[in-house]
Amino acid sequence: MNEIISYIIRFLIGGEKPGELVSLVGYTSDIYKISNYRVVIVPSPFFSDGIYGTDASLPKLPLEEVDGTPLLFGSPKIEWVNDVLVVYADIIASAYFLLTRYEEIRKRNIRDEHGRFPGKQSLPYKAGVLHRPIVDEYGRLLRKWLREARVTKAVDQQPQIKKIWLTHDVDAPFYCRTFRNLCRETLKGSGFFNAWKMFTGELKDDPYYTFPWLLEQGEDLKNVVGRERCESVLFFKDGGTSAFDKPHYHILSKDMQDLLRLCETAHARIGFHCSYDAGMTPSLVVSEKNALEKHTGKKITLNRHHYLASREPEDMDWLEKAGITDDFTIGYADIAGFRLGTSRPVHWINPENRRISPLILHPLTIMDCTLNESNYMGFGYEEALVYALQLIEKVNEFNGEVVLLWHNDAVTTGAKPAVSVDWHRTLFSAIIKELKEE
Repeated sequence: MNEIISYIIRFLIGGEKPGELVSLVGYTSDIYKISNYRVVIVPSPFFSDGIYGTDASLPKLPLEEVDGTPLLFGSPKIEWVNDVLVVYADIIASAYFLLTRYEEIRKRNIRDEHGRFPGKQSLPYKAGVLHRPIVDEYGRLLRKWLREARVTKAVDQQPQIKKIWLTHDVDAPFYCRTFRNLCRETLKGSGFFNAWKMFTGELKDDPYYTFPWLLEQGEDLKNVVGRERCESVLFFKDGGTSAFDKPHYHILSKDMQDLLRLCETAHARIGFHCSYDAGMTPSLVVSEKNALEKHTGKKITLNRHHYLASREPEDMDWLEKAGITDDFTIGYADIAGFRLGTSRPVHWINPENRRISPLILHPLTIMDCTLNESNYMGFGYEEALVYALQLIEKVNEFNGEVVLLWHNDAVTTGAKPAVSVDWHRTLFSAIIKELKEE
């Protein structure tokens, strides 16, 4: 546990050289060790034998606050012991609880129809703080306490979005480009002529082929904020046989090869979209990812699970085994917010064996359909825009990353299939405009 505690302290301090300050922060209740530090955080019983891994380890609502920030463990008490600031707010255990998705291993019986832990069942949502990156707030508090203890190097950084990821899951890349699509459109009464026109016409005329527009939006943003601060990623499936993995496209088809060439031209990265089947059976991750590498000729290191269905925290082991270095799955499908309590990329910590993985988790900020679906947030355009910009402002405040997930079939225009709402194209443009001005 010492390695994990040290990592969490370093993560909370943040900044360019947090390691220089880690030794000044103690996590102990031993009165004989307090004098070794400038700031001491007194541990709550969370990590104790007989508590950790049991229901007794879960925080109780309503949450107390320390300096206006919700506290999961400990108490707001702060006192000086000689020249050492002793804090009884256990921000270490509180941060660990959120960063590891610890709550989900204690509540494995709570899952939605896709096996996902619902955001609206989470403690941060019930406490009314899911829209706040409270782990980042803990970091700000820790730096403040260090400064009070005369550690002048513990400074807050100037607000800035460190990185913008514009990501697009390739779930249904085309509307009518296969014989099966042609039959579907003909049988449902759309008319053979219109279906044949889409089937035989140019790829750019397919209603779902909005990737050029999405990537153009990304290019415009990169020209303003810099290419080192903004990247576009398309996540491709190469496996899955379930109904939830439909449509089952083939990477080697002509249209898919054209899409891959577009990625090359637009300097968009190719990621692995772990199938619904592989989410259910994580051992499939390795073979699917290897197949995608074989069929694209690219080394793939980025992942996002289809349906955001990273079901159990320890399933992340399979991503590491497959050679994935960065995962972009971690956000709730039913409500946008800070699932890990942070807006910053963080190493995955396995709460079962308490091991720090080399795998980096990039918290998902906003997924398009989360905002509008009636069983999710059910927003209209104005509400969705206000909420999205509030989350982005929090990312900016704490020097985090904005990770957007917009689907190609959500931004169709003109003569097109029915979509749940017709404003996601406008919303995406509005968010891009705002990001240019940050």
